[in-house]
Amino acid sequence: MGLRAFVTGATGFVGGNLVRELHHQGWSTTALVRHDSSDQDIRDVPVDFVEGDIVDADSVRRAIPRGVDAVFHTAASTNVWSGNNDAQDRVNIGGTRDVIEAAVAAGAKRLIYTSSFTTWGFQHTTLTEQSPRTDESDWINYVRTKYIAETLVREAVKLGRIDAVILNPAHILGPGDRNNWSKMMVLVQQRKLPGVPSGGGAFADVREVAKAHVKAFHKGERGERYLLGGEDVSFLDVIRISGEILGRPVPRKPTPAWLLQTMARLNVMLAGVTGRPPVITPESAVMITHNILCDSSRAQRELDYQFTPIRKLIKDTIVWMKSAGLLE
Repeated sequence: MGLRAFVTGATGFVGGNLVRELHHQGWSTTALVRHDSSDQDIRDVPVDFVEGDIVDADSVRRAIPRGVDAVFHTAASTNVWSGNNDAQDRVNIGGTRDVIEAAVAAGAKRLIYTSSFTTWGFQHTTLTEQSPRTDESDWINYVRTKYIAETLVREAVKLGRIDAVILNPAHILGPGDRNNWSKMMVLVQQRKLPGVPSGGGAFADVREVAKAHVKAFHKGERGERYLLGGEDVSFLDVIRISGEILGRPVPRKPTPAWLLQTMARLNVMLAGVTGRPPVITPESAVMITHNILCDSSRAQRELDYQFTPIRKLIKDTIVWMKSAGLLE
């Protein structure tokens, strides 16, 4: 009998690629999915879908197969608007607690938790797993909640309740991207990109991130974190390369940070009137104007983690977007 996995967030960007990789490596997978989730990107992958929600502890407990080999917890709220902070707390903190408790109750052999490289806070030097953390970015609820969720996982390991590994991907690109950098590429294609943020950082290939999740089950050190980065580039370069591949003109200079922050404040004020989520928020304005570099050498050594050159990664993303009908 082969290995069995339980996956949260299977219809998402990372989760969908993970489910595909698990199938490729011969695993059988049970996926927890909300009733309103779309499985359009993994319909060709044999998966046992179970309806539930990580904020519903009973549904998670019922869904996890007893004695499952690995629980891969990829589901999360990436919200960057304070108006949705309470809901984000329930998903990222409460949901992680629910998954831990259900995994313990089911006797899961190992938990792999998908975190983020932002949980160290915004640093001015290259991140390593040993970098000291700063809490100056905790006013951004995404950063705060993902860090607290990490803490819950590490505490469960320390107490001997479960064996777990934490993965911290950087910016992620690749096939299956419907809601992240793909949105900017759609604007490039439509010649509607208003500007380019001044930040940058490491870009990870979602397919390699998925492989690292499986390797983490087999080879990751108990209770440890692994940074999953990639080629370090500016956002301006990402847009420039995207424009070249799509045959579209793009801005030659980044939008000043002060202008993005002003736009963010105005957007939040407008949201207070319309009730609609702002296009850009003070949180997102700060996140996209930082340059976050990270050292992935530990993951490369211990998890056989690989980089994909940024031009190939962008091209692969665009090819997939065209096949999915996201680009004309």
